[in-house]
Amino acid sequence: MIIGLTIVLLLVLILPFSLKAVEEHLEPFLFVMGVAAALISHVLNMDLVIKALEDPINITLAVLIAGLVFRWFQDPIEKGILGLSNKIPSRLFLALTVIILGLISSIITAIIAAIVLVVIVSVLRLDRASEVRLVVLACFSIGLGAALTPIGEPLSTITVSKLNEGFFYLFNLISVDVIVAIIIFGILAALIVKHNTSDEGLEDKESLEKESYKEIIVRALNIYLFVMGLTLLGAGFEPFIEKFLLDLSPLILYWINMISAVLDNATLAAAEISPSMDGPTIKAILLGLLISGGMLVPGNIPNIISAGKLKITSSEWAKFGLPVGLIVMAVYFVVILIFH
Repeated sequence: MIIGLTIVLLLVLILPFSLKAVEEHLEPFLFVMGVAAALISHVLNMDLVIKALEDPINITLAVLIAGLVFRWFQDPIEKGILGLSNKIPSRLFLALTVIILGLISSIITAIIAAIVLVVIVSVLRLDRASEVRLVVLACFSIGLGAALTPIGEPLSTITVSKLNEGFFYLFNLISVDVIVAIIIFGILAALIVKHNTSDEGLEDKESLEKESYKEIIVRALNIYLFVMGLTLLGAGFEPFIEKFLLDLSPLILYWINMISAVLDNATLAAAEISPSMDGPTIKAILLGLLISGGMLVPGNIPNIISAGKLKITSSEWAKFGLPVGLIVMAVYFVVILIFH
């Protein structure tokens, strides 16, 4: 059993990063891997199937509804953003963008927050370096904030499901750490992102196209399949977790989860988190996943959406995201040592 689960784990860790076809079809791939893990562990029964069918419903509906609402009101939203950016001091506007998107991402979902970020960036007068910095900082913020409720992003959905906890469990567990980090990213945006007032250094920007109904529906269905696969994967990996991870120090798990920089953090949460773990261990796992998830493009859904729509390359992202993420990881490691 353990050998089979190890093979599945290696496939999950390696193939999305090494094969373009798997990266582009991650949802069905993880679903197949989830079924395989559940079969190997002999846990694929009707109760698990029902759970896998039910777990994705809330986040899927949230993504679908928020996507439709944003499509219907995109034009006034763009005009409102432009008006606010002209009335509010630029540094304050940049800080508020990062902070507010981080705080509301747990309600409007990380996906919609990322799309709003793309709209904001598309109407601002930013040079390329500043644009990349703003997007990276905002995606760190969105990735952290979305984890506060089960409808914010797949990681929080799968974590709450695996732990059989209520809607506010993650908020109660990590909200202080997350909100402080979001504010820090907002302050950084105000300090290091330059808001141009002239055309110098600017390239022609394309206006953001309104998403089609087909795109919105397909995205919601992909989220459903993604979370369904993660539910199966998490259940299948319980024997692996009990054998190898339960006795590890939370501080070791915290740094191990830096691999979230190259893999979607929800996948790792499904493979690592267990109801047998105590609160400090779960918190260390989550903070390691959430912070490092912003370092590189593949680490989180908001990164992928923003980089794709704004044509930010992996190297552009890494040049800024890696050092920022490493510094924040080090700071929070000290916080965990002192306060937890």
